[in-house]
Amino acid sequence: MSAGVGCCSAGCGVCSDCLHACILCFPAGAKLDGFQTMKILTTAEMREVDRLTTERYGIPSVVLMENAGRSVAQFVQRRFSELGPRTIFVLCGKGNNGGDGFVVARQLLEMGATPEVILFCDPREMKGEAQDNLRRWENVSGELHVVRTSAELGEWRSKLRSCDILIDALLGTGVRGPVEGLLRDVIAIVNERTAGPVVVAVDVPSGLDADTGEVHGGAIVADYTVTFTAPKLGMFQGKASENVGQLVVRDIGSPPELISKLGSGRLHWAEPNGFEQFAVRRKPDGNKGDYGHALIVAGSVGKSGAAVLASWAALRAGAGLVTVATPELVLPIVAAHTPEIMTEPLACTDAGSISLRSLEDGRFGAILKGKRALAMGPGLTTNEETQKFVRTAIGKRGSVPLILDADGLNAFAGRAAELKGPEGFIAVTPHPGEMARLTGLQTEEVQARRMQLALESARAWNAYVVLKGHNTIVAAPDGSAFVNSTGNPGMGTGGTGDVLTGMLAGLTAQFGTDDWERVLAFGVYLHGLAGDIAYADFGEAPLIASDLIRAIPRAYQRFYAASDRG
Repeated sequence: MSAGVGCCSAGCGVCSDCLHACILCFPAGAKLDGFQTMKILTTAEMREVDRLTTERYGIPSVVLMENAGRSVAQFVQRRFSELGPRTIFVLCGKGNNGGDGFVVARQLLEMGATPEVILFCDPREMKGEAQDNLRRWENVSGELHVVRTSAELGEWRSKLRSCDILIDALLGTGVRGPVEGLLRDVIAIVNERTAGPVVVAVDVPSGLDADTGEVHGGAIVADYTVTFTAPKLGMFQGKASENVGQLVVRDIGSPPELISKLGSGRLHWAEPNGFEQFAVRRKPDGNKGDYGHALIVAGSVGKSGAAVLASWAALRAGAGLVTVATPELVLPIVAAHTPEIMTEPLACTDAGSISLRSLEDGRFGAILKGKRALAMGPGLTTNEETQKFVRTAIGKRGSVPLILDADGLNAFAGRAAELKGPEGFIAVTPHPGEMARLTGLQTEEVQARRMQLALESARAWNAYVVLKGHNTIVAAPDGSAFVNSTGNPGMGTGGTGDVLTGMLAGLTAQFGTDDWERVLAFGVYLHGLAGDIAYADFGEAPLIASDLIRAIPRAYQRFYAASDRG
């Protein structure tokens, strides 16, 4: 996206709301209000939060609805430049979600847009605040399109498919059971689009069960979902991400302590205020020894780049020292790329990968001595001898925390139970294909059960599971988990996983394992944020893994700004 197209006043060249709630566009030193590592709620918990926000804190429900609708309108304003000439339809149902939609339309009108509102019920069916906002819309615009039957809907098909922006305010979180009749037909028309309008769902895509992620009878496939107060559990179940699209969370006035108290689950949405412990300034008399020494075991002939990316990223993440242990044939290439790293040669197989001979005479143990983090796997290959080296070396690492990735994971394909050890402190970072090989499932099955499978595997392996992908999950053996809020499809390119491995090693070396789940979640968050900054610079298709590493300093700056550290 070029500068000035869809960007906010900060002029970064990309709308902040598209990329995770404004963090890209805030200048250094600015404060982002309302960010925190928040709990993911059920619909019942969300209703209770709304009720108590009104009863205990005196914030009327009509104010919450106004804030909700305004937040969606602000998102649209920031996402799209020059709203005036754009064709916008707001699709409203009879419930409170429809009431939110009328607020969205009224706010967009005040911003200079010319939205058209279609109500898919008899106006007399509207109740409470939803009815009040219907009347307010009529008072400011005087125009309301009412569609009561599927026959009446037919004349709108071409208009809905050819407009610029569709706002989905049909059903919200209250859907139970299959969507039928008129609303099912509306959803089908919206989903017919190919390169048509951008669809923004209000709170939750209509038809998606906000608790289970199930779809019965059809659900809106949104490009963006602006949800309120906290993410909903069903947004991360099954294939719900296909309907949710890019998730944006907006504070509408409920106190954070109320959300934390009422959320009974142990799932969290990763946002910068939850990681403020990592924004602490370094001591004036600090030195490289204070920030940890990470060992990266990576690379082979033809895959030296994996070792380069991982070690470079570990340094950029802030490790005091980084050593790469790599096959001796590869070492000169790795050492020449990043002069700040140290290198250790390992014996080679005939194929140019790490040999079992590297474990002889205590060689590997000597290299590991004094290290505060070990990352193993990028570019190692699936050579049988090298895979045996991986499994043997892991057993000899002692208490050094381990990040296992890529071919390190492939060494345990079909034998993941061998990962389990009494000491714990193993983090595995599979993408869906690697997770499928570890568990014996198909990749499609992994994707359909991402959250459940990550939690089950973390418990079974006594390991931290970082299941990569859209909304990467960091699951702990005790049943808690973080869902990541940063990242974009441009990161689906070779080497970005190696960058994450290096970053996790660098952060572990610095911050240790006292709260390792949070350290890992912060690493995933920072990695995605660097990817978002790189996306703002280059776009999706041209983005490459080294762009992420170069963006890490700016990602830290944005994180520090969000955490009140200048």
